[in-house]
Amino acid sequence: MKMLIILGAINALISVAAGAFGAHGLEGKLTEHYLEVWETACRYQMYHGLGLILLGILNGVTGTTMFNAAGIVMFIGIIFFTGSLFILSTTGIGILGAITPIGGVLFIAAWVMTIVQVLKI
Repeated sequence: MKMLIILGAINALISVAAGAFGAHGLEGKLTEHYLEVWETACRYQMYHGLGLILLGILNGVTGTTMFNAAGIVMFIGIIFFTGSLFILSTTGIGILGAITPIGGVLFIAAWVMTIVQVLKI
């Protein structure tokens, strides 16, 4: 429970810091396209950081370990999705775009796991 909330808060923090860095430190250094990619990474990191916090709270309230499993899947999704987009936007290495959908699928899987578990309660 605590670990998911902590991971969620850390990811929210990184999202805010990366967003500020993108807006102020990368402006003029990246193309408009790659600035948008950077913003997408920040946005999805925040969404799923909040998702991790929610899963930690649900785990604490229900004691159900499936929320922990969904949190692990979601966290790995953050690494794949936002990590690949951050690297892609700063390096332009196009092959990294092939990794991003893996993170997206992990996000979807984590949300499906959450829905299924809530329906079981």
